[in-house]
Amino acid sequence: MKRMLLMEQWLAKVLPTLGYSANPRIASASEDASFRSYYRLKSDSGTLIVMDAPPSHEDCEPFIKVQKLLKTADIPVPDVLAYDLEQGFLLLSDLGNTLFLDILNSDNVNKWYGLATQHIHQMQSIDAEHLLPTYDQLLLQQEINLFRDWFIIQHLGYELDQEELQILKNVEEMLVKNAQQQPQAMVHRDFHSRNLMCHQNNAAVIDFQDAVWGPITYDLVSLYKDCYIAWPEDQVNQWVDTFRQQFNEQHKTDYDQSIFLRWFDLMGIQRHMKAIGIFCRLNYRDNKKQYLYDIPRTMKYVMMTCLHYPELKTFHQLLQHLQPKLQLA
Repeated sequence: MKRMLLMEQWLAKVLPTLGYSANPRIASASEDASFRSYYRLKSDSGTLIVMDAPPSHEDCEPFIKVQKLLKTADIPVPDVLAYDLEQGFLLLSDLGNTLFLDILNSDNVNKWYGLATQHIHQMQSIDAEHLLPTYDQLLLQQEINLFRDWFIIQHLGYELDQEELQILKNVEEMLVKNAQQQPQAMVHRDFHSRNLMCHQNNAAVIDFQDAVWGPITYDLVSLYKDCYIAWPEDQVNQWVDTFRQQFNEQHKTDYDQSIFLRWFDLMGIQRHMKAIGIFCRLNYRDNKKQYLYDIPRTMKYVMMTCLHYPELKTFHQLLQHLQPKLQLA
């Protein structure tokens, strides 16, 4: 209630300066897997979106910085109309409420994913190496640790023995090395069907404040092996190879199919282990139980990928050992 009162007081000052009613109707627009909340303002002047990002938990400055980068690359993003960094409020243009997840099907996925993939190419052409945090070994390792800490220990209540800990450590080292071996570029870091919107027959991008400078296949994995919707493996591999050919052409490189697919696959394991850990953390720390239902789909990606790489055989066996516990958790 205190946040709402502060937001209403701020809006009463800001909206008239932009030609909008000072007393709009306010309704919840959405929540995400963070401490941010979004509200839609409705008045005779039109609709706007307010982001409420409590400064004790969230920093709005990266959102503004990354928004400018994406805007200069002609990627559709919400306009930032006003902000108050001290209080943690941003006033944004309204891109509607149609997420990719709401409309994707086998008939239209090539169209929408084609538009989204083009935005990945555009992001990767932005010279932002010195403007964004680096997706370094420390950050990669911290993300992988979420799987052990929140999924295996907290969610499953399972204690790994020394042999199992070594298996996990070997996999972690392989995944970090794979991420660092790839060409680096701007990475959205959550480029999936809940952060892409259908807007004016294009793919608009939201929730980009955590962007980093990192591996070129990361956003591809987020899109093609989405934790919230799955597509046939053959189709995914074809999308990946099409992207590889486009990347080679645009950047005058010559990465072959097997190398690029390995980058993608192992990047996927890292992202999905991270996501599974976050889903569990959202349940136990933030009381957002709904994300637990996305674990089986996400775990399936990891299990299937392990089958393609002999060096992941023991990790696959460990995951199989954990599967009965997952079903009961």
